Amino acid sequence: MSKLTTALGLMSGTSLDGIDVALIRTDGENTVERGPSQTYPYSEAQRHVLRAALKDAKGLARRDERPFGLARAEASLTDWHVQAVQDFLKANPATVDVIGFHGQTVIHRPEIRLTVQLGDGSALAKRLALPVVYDVRANDVATGGQGAPFVPVYHRALAASVPERPLVFVNIGGVSNVTWIGSQGHMIAFDTGPGNAPLDDWALKHTGVARDEDGKLAATGTPKETIIDQFLNQAFFKLPPPKSLDRDSFAALDLGALNAADGAATLVEIIARAIAGAASWVPEAPKAWIICGGGRHNPTIMKALRKILPNMKPAEAYGFNGDSMEAEAWAYMAVRSMKKLPLSFPMTTKVTQPMTGGVLALP
Repeated sequence: MSKLTTALGLMSGTSLDGIDVALIRTDGENTVERGPSQTYPYSEAQRHVLRAALKDAKGLARRDERPFGLARAEASLTDWHVQAVQDFLKANPATVDVIGFHGQTVIHRPEIRLTVQLGDGSALAKRLALPVVYDVRANDVATGGQGAPFVPVYHRALAASVPERPLVFVNIGGVSNVTWIGSQGHMIAFDTGPGNAPLDDWALKHTGVARDEDGKLAATGTPKETIIDQFLNQAFFKLPPPKSLDRDSFAALDLGALNAADGAATLVEIIARAIAGAASWVPEAPKAWIICGGGRHNPTIMKALRKILPNMKPAEAYGFNGDSMEAEAWAYMAVRSMKKLPLSFPMTTKVTQPMTGGVLALP
């Protein structure tokens, strides 16, 4: 067996929930030993900084631009990650070989070959005195790929312990995406549509809280079928995969004059039906749908999914951790990056050939 590398993954992604930290040991291929993980939630003040960064990023034309408050936001975000790693390693002492650092996505527009994840990988490496692999998506987008989703190669490693085939991993983060793994190990992956982002934004606007706690708001509402049908008839849903979305791709969604509960219920149905619609793009019907990400904590989303996908279960039913999976994946990909192994593939991000990526910053 290849020598195992101890890697720490840091994920903040497209949602504004917080920083997920996860420790694994892996050879970057078929062997994964999952260790402890922890989420460090953002405070409302931190979310305010990130929301401002999302607005400031709308006009970006280059990856290295940091106009307006983006430079300050990046410095703050890096500070928060340093603190998260220090707190995590204090609680879970370990000798770490490499950190996989995702950063905070502030704009994702692969159609103009642009994706920006805030976070200073070099500063993180220096302050923690550890090697850091960052900017993992950049090479894929620069060569014409979608730059997302990037977790499928890790899903494939985890799938070795799941008897059902074909299967689908579903991640409900700010955006929802799927990885289909066929009976012969083939992968197809793509963003399916909105995830928590529009629901969080709707809840914040109407209740002052940046999420629908326990799905209670949506549970008391009635979905508006005409809006759901209109939404799912947009051009994106007719595009064959691979395809990807920005967190705010559907920010202009018009929910009309719906009240808070009905708007939330409508968004939940959109999320669920868009995920279920993924089945129309794969060659074999999935025998299992494994639900990961923050969205699986929303009982109303899970109830809506269960109505359409009776063979779906949360990640924990298979012995996985649906909260830490993306952070684990970034640790896994840091090891693959150091070994120059592929991170993205033609049927996951639309690159023309399997691609490695990432930038290695040494302390």
